[in-house]
Amino acid sequence: MKRTALRYLQEWLIDDKRLPLVLRGACQVGKTWLVEHFAQVTGKQLIEVNIERQPKLIASFRSNDPKKIITSLANNLEISIDPKNAILFIDEIQAAPDLFAKLRWFAEDMPELPVIAAGSLLEFILGKYPMSMPVGRITYMFLEPRSFEEFLLAQGRVALVSQIKNFNWNEEISEMKHEKLTKLFIEYIIVGGMPAAVQSWIDKKSPPDVSRIHTSILQTYRDYFKKYSGHLPTEYFNEVLTAVPSSLGKKFVYSQVNRTISHTIIKEVLELLIEARLSHKVQATASNGIPLGAEKLPLYTKIILLDVGLSSADLGLSLADLQSFDELDLINKGGIAEQIVGKFLRAIEPFYKKPELYYWVSTDKYASAEVDYVIQHGTKVIPIEVKAGTAGSLKSLHRFMFLKELSLAVRINLTPTQLSEVNVKDAFGNTIQYQLRSIPFYLIGELHRLLG
Repeated sequence: MKRTALRYLQEWLIDDKRLPLVLRGACQVGKTWLVEHFAQVTGKQLIEVNIERQPKLIASFRSNDPKKIITSLANNLEISIDPKNAILFIDEIQAAPDLFAKLRWFAEDMPELPVIAAGSLLEFILGKYPMSMPVGRITYMFLEPRSFEEFLLAQGRVALVSQIKNFNWNEEISEMKHEKLTKLFIEYIIVGGMPAAVQSWIDKKSPPDVSRIHTSILQTYRDYFKKYSGHLPTEYFNEVLTAVPSSLGKKFVYSQVNRTISHTIIKEVLELLIEARLSHKVQATASNGIPLGAEKLPLYTKIILLDVGLSSADLGLSLADLQSFDELDLINKGGIAEQIVGKFLRAIEPFYKKPELYYWVSTDKYASAEVDYVIQHGTKVIPIEVKAGTAGSLKSLHRFMFLKELSLAVRINLTPTQLSEVNVKDAFGNTIQYQLRSIPFYLIGELHRLLG
């Protein structure tokens, strides 16, 4: 399976200022597979140390001298290691948090050896052991579930991906091609981007098997919480995790999760879910300029799940029923359109940058308005309106463009691409003018390029 993250790793490998890399991402998004595939593609010897499966190897890291560490690993694994032609991969490093501090010595005393660390629910550990992190001596890479383009590549649809990558505003996507991409996009909504689910769909095209894998992944997350959640009972995580898909597209309200659980506990559980990258915040912002995070509105927060396939599974959407679903009904169900757009927006960020999501809501109680997403494009603030249907009111978007005095907005829906000049008047007679760029869901991965 092809992953665009591979190119980033290749660039990291040849960087003359390369630092040890900490690979961050939710459990089962493919971190271990990516590193193993990376070593294979580059022809490097992979020295894989799985701390959970091989706890005795922790003793090899007692020294702060990388040469002694490598010698000890070579002896214990009964192999020879050439640092210039190898990659040291410390997997499940959360089982031994003190090893994070050792990474700095590789950066300083053995820079010729590429070092990668990864782990399950790694964010829990990073929060608990901040003093162990060698600041300035490591770099991060953030990995999301497979994108729509990677979903297509996994099925060998290289020509379709090429058309997506090369689309520009001077051409049109044929009706037949648009229908094919839309159908595949609907498939992606149900299958999602978790590697095991994608592989199953490619191999078997079995809806029950995909459903079984989604259920297994969610259960794995619950099992991990038993190990790392501390004093909080596992059932609290089940309550909050189950509440996320049903609240898609709406402000997340603690009292709607379970009235018998205190808001403080629900908030703590939710923060842990976010730290584990199983859920993501969509934070309201005043959106008056960049950076968007400088004007957060903490009282307004939405939550999405890490993967649209897992969200669909929790909402009861099944591939077995795919043919009977009306496309609009499917995408409108439970705010799934906002889930998919949020997931895509996270995937278009550079791998070295921690993805953040924002939206806008009017705090004027006499003039309610809300724009689904707001992004930073260069130095510009760009609002994004998600319309699952082919039509719909844009009153909130008009209001936003008037208040912020902006000239460019985006609408994402099921229709083909369209450029239009909006010229309307609001209820007070104010003239509102801006350019609206409408793109179909399957082109979101090219959003920044299409805004250029």
